[in-house]
Amino acid sequence: MSIRRHLAPMSTLWIFALVASAGAESIALPREAQIGPRPFYLVDKMKDGPLKTELSQCTGPFHKTEFSFGHRGAALQFPEHSRESYLAAARMGAGVIECDVTFTKDRQLVCRHSQCDLHTTTNILSVPALAAKCSQPFSPADPATGKKASAKCCTSDITLAEFKTLSAKMDGFNPNAVTSAEYQNGTPRWRTDLYANSGTLMTHDESIALIKSLGAKFTPELKAPEVAMPFDGDYTQEKYATQMLGAYKAAGIPPDDVFAQSFSLADILFWGKTEPAFAAQAVYLEDRYEKQGLDPAKPETWKPSMTELKEQGVKILAPPIYLMLALDAERKIVPSEYAKAAKAAGLDLIGWSLERDGPLDKGGGFYHSSVKAAIDRDGDTLTVLDVLAKQVGVRAMFSDWPATTTFYASCKGLK
Repeated sequence: MSIRRHLAPMSTLWIFALVASAGAESIALPREAQIGPRPFYLVDKMKDGPLKTELSQCTGPFHKTEFSFGHRGAALQFPEHSRESYLAAARMGAGVIECDVTFTKDRQLVCRHSQCDLHTTTNILSVPALAAKCSQPFSPADPATGKKASAKCCTSDITLAEFKTLSAKMDGFNPNAVTSAEYQNGTPRWRTDLYANSGTLMTHDESIALIKSLGAKFTPELKAPEVAMPFDGDYTQEKYATQMLGAYKAAGIPPDDVFAQSFSLADILFWGKTEPAFAAQAVYLEDRYEKQGLDPAKPETWKPSMTELKEQGVKILAPPIYLMLALDAERKIVPSEYAKAAKAAGLDLIGWSLERDGPLDKGGGFYHSSVKAAIDRDGDTLTVLDVLAKQVGVRAMFSDWPATTTFYASCKGLK
């Protein structure tokens, strides 16, 4: 058989999307999302019933979907906010990819989940010249007194050039460490270091170029500063918020392709006044459960109310999964009063974060806390997702493993 006859069938199986953007290499993606074995493993572990039957018969094709938000990329197995994590998310079909945005000492924007997490998400403690600049140097554990190991290294402790010399690692630390090397070796057992060798850190601008080249949309989160603002004399919260969106304008990104996020309602309202086109898809991240004692079953604890949020200009509300779910009298998972009120007020919902609790055989953790009594297996991930999609009506889900949300959206015909 000729070489040409071998190649012709291959061209019908694989079509590569080559999308170039300024400052970024061309990235080749297969036409179909590559979801791997995990979604099928989750289906196998589901309780018997119509949903399991339906999903077990779904074998593709699987497609990129804006229902699937890559939470820090694909943070279940790749170092969060690294180039490798973003590539993995895109290959798994995430239609929207997240860069949590914070700033360096010289006011340059970079992708990190928090301003002060370099000691758990990078190798900074292995670089003596930069470890010496940390807000709190490494302090070893002392078994005799029960003191735990600690450190605090912030992006604002170092310049952009210094930040770019670091490598990303899986988020984690060893609280019993007596050396900095031991401290950095703390990846949870249910994650992996298999893909964590020399993860590539990303500036905000680099993330824009890369995500654009991958044909995905953007969901940058303006992180709450952990230093006093205004920083360095005159760098105010407003300048920070303006700088973040300015990067998308400078890159020629349409506002419709950007879901700007913040846990601060003040940031959302500021964008509404200064950048109304971007504010149309701004995402208010719910944190009142932590700061104000919000109870999803008690409307009197929702301040502002859902209607008041809508009247102030909020269009998209993003709560943690547990706030949107409850158990009925038969211990079935159903929408919470909070979720029903949000939808009744005309708010879109985006949930966070699927596949972040680790194994669900013991009921999961924070994200499933309101329905823990109904959770006893990994397959319940898909049961929860189905309730969120079909009964709560979320428009999208953040996931640490976008293949799962891509699989579900493709099987259910979601865009």
